[in-house]
Amino acid sequence: MPYVIAEPCVGVKDKSCVAVCPVDCIHGGDGDDPQLYIDPAECIDCGLCEPECPVDAIFMEDEVPAKWKNFIQLNVDFYKK
Repeated sequence: MPYVIAEPCVGVKDKSCVAVCPVDCIHGGDGDDPQLYIDPAECIDCGLCEPECPVDAIFMEDEVPAKWKNFIQLNVDFYKK
């Protein structure tokens, strides 16, 4: 079950999570990207990124709050580009 970055990251784009990811599966936040994204195909579910997020934007896919469920697909779609 991969991790997902949700709405609290929008406009913040703090890259503390990127620094701790052992497989470099967190990208975005540059230019027009409104947030960071986790590649669901590369995420190894280690959980290191979650406590590093200063705005609590990272959730396990099955624990994303209902109001932010659409961010699951946004993370997937980012990597289809």
